[in-house]
Amino acid sequence: MIATVGTETLIVQAPDIPTPSLKQLAKLAGASSIEALPTTDTQAFRLAPAGNRAAVAAFCAESLLDFAFVPPDQRLDRVRLAAIDMDSTLITIECVDEIADMLGIKREVAAITESAMRGEIDFRQSLKQRVRLLTGLDVSALQRVYDERLRLSPGAERMLAGFRSVGAKTLLVSGGFTFFTERLKARLGIDYTVSNILEIADGKLTGRIQENIVDATVKAEWIRRLGNELRGSDGLIVGIGDGANDLPMLANADISIAYRAKPIVRARTTYAIDQCGLDAILNVFIHNP
Repeated sequence: MIATVGTETLIVQAPDIPTPSLKQLAKLAGASSIEALPTTDTQAFRLAPAGNRAAVAAFCAESLLDFAFVPPDQRLDRVRLAAIDMDSTLITIECVDEIADMLGIKREVAAITESAMRGEIDFRQSLKQRVRLLTGLDVSALQRVYDERLRLSPGAERMLAGFRSVGAKTLLVSGGFTFFTERLKARLGIDYTVSNILEIADGKLTGRIQENIVDATVKAEWIRRLGNELRGSDGLIVGIGDGANDLPMLANADISIAYRAKPIVRARTTYAIDQCGLDAILNVFIHNP
């Protein structure tokens, strides 16, 4: 097959990329140069110039490689805002599922969560249903989840530092809970957070959410509003998420990234990261010397 080569570069990333696979991919893409990129726990290469998108995508899917075709003007220093989902994106857990585990009902709640993230049931109703099941739980359980179970996704801190290095703002926008987003904001230096407030009375969860629910529509409104404020003349807005509830937010980003996401999300985003950590996102941008 003859590759149709354009002006884009191809970024390929994975925990390990065998040399024969890399050479085969370069030939398939019509690339004349291969450059290793600096990484931590994975391997990443830039192949240029590159084309033959469909064949490259098929090869990378079969070889379990993350890939991205990157246009020459997609510079990291153009990013003005990175909007990031929390549960199963910035962090490795679904907080509501782990809270439910404190009551011994994780399996029941997790099944509802999974269905909502696949887009099979309405998020607002699913969240109300899950929170209602937490009625009576002592608020100390939230701290236990944060201390004992909440872990950052691989590469999260390096990704945030990369965006911060070019002056980009970060927005943690979540259908989860302020108990966790506010702690992560303080810990990681995130600029903005939006999430749901669990109602508490006498030190226990009431099974209700205060004020308006942060759902897909609210997420989209926040990235759109902040994006309009921060974009400037040539800025880029980046959205990162994993579930169906993130799709409207991602649709309002210039560059949307599915991180270890559901198929419905991977099919509708600019890029997908499945094999690497969040810091791999930095490599889909051109870095100025």
